[in-house]
Amino acid sequence: MIKLVGMLKRKPGMTSEEFHRYWRERHAPFVQTIPEFTRYVRKYVQSHATADQATVPGTNSAPPFDGLAEIWFDSIDDVRNAFSEPRYVSEIRADELKFLDLPNCLSVIVEEIAMA
Repeated sequence: MIKLVGMLKRKPGMTSEEFHRYWRERHAPFVQTIPEFTRYVRKYVQSHATADQATVPGTNSAPPFDGLAEIWFDSIDDVRNAFSEPRYVSEIRADELKFLDLPNCLSVIVEEIAMA
């Protein structure tokens, strides 16, 4: 299984609450309406950073990212196909620009290896 993991930062000027609400309530449902993209996706998980980072041992400051997105695919070809879909480029990417600080987001494509 291939997974794209995105470490996301909110757009400057957007509050944390606005970011989390938009990502969860607007962006994710919108993406689900684009079958040209979603036909390649096996699973999608949002992980939202919590406000209280002081509970993590050794930390007492804001997290470097506002959340993580994990998107599972069957193959690297499916990753390429999904992100080269014209509707991804014209519609989904345009929506990402509304809430993400894309130059400061990071992503990595990994192969998931279950240990248990």
